[in-house]
Amino acid sequence: MIRVYSGGIAVTNSYVLQSQGGTLMVDAPEGVVDWLRQNDLRPNALFLTHQHFDHVWDAAAVATAFGCPIYAWSPYSKDLTLEKLFALQSGGGLSIPAFEVSHVLEGEPSVTLVGKSWNLYHVPGHSPDSACIFDPEAGILFGGDVLFDGGIGRTDFPGGDMNQLVQGIEEKLLTLPDDTQVFPGHGPPTTIGEERSTNPFL
Repeated sequence: MIRVYSGGIAVTNSYVLQSQGGTLMVDAPEGVVDWLRQNDLRPNALFLTHQHFDHVWDAAAVATAFGCPIYAWSPYSKDLTLEKLFALQSGGGLSIPAFEVSHVLEGEPSVTLVGKSWNLYHVPGHSPDSACIFDPEAGILFGGDVLFDGGIGRTDFPGGDMNQLVQGIEEKLLTLPDDTQVFPGHGPPTTIGEERSTNPFL
């Protein structure tokens, strides 16, 4: 069963997947710790699809509250959270509690989370550290801000590259089965088949 929380200033999705091996959480937008407590959910691992501020706002709080390790493609970086960008543009204002990435996944083809092996796909272009995880048995993809229902991630932030993003989606995600369920960082879920057929960016 997948539980969904949507919150923070960008209405960012966080997912909680409960299984026999434990409870996996994907991304940590603002307010998610309170939601977890209200629903009596205790994550055993937190996977970050990328480190943009709206996806990691509560990452430090989740790790502290539940003692769970954080998995991400890259080490923690204020460049990746976009704090440095906003500081340059506005002279400050955006401050995300610092967190430690317990398991840096850069270069790995797969990752074991709460006792289950997931295929790991690095798909930069929205953010240099964007990574998706796929469970081939269940046909589930947690895609972050790479692929949306009818759209793809924006590419105007530092490290963004439209061609790189589209190429990564086509080579790594559109090769998955049509019935693969895609759970994105914003908006409703979709399927690989639907996006292959109708997404105007692809």
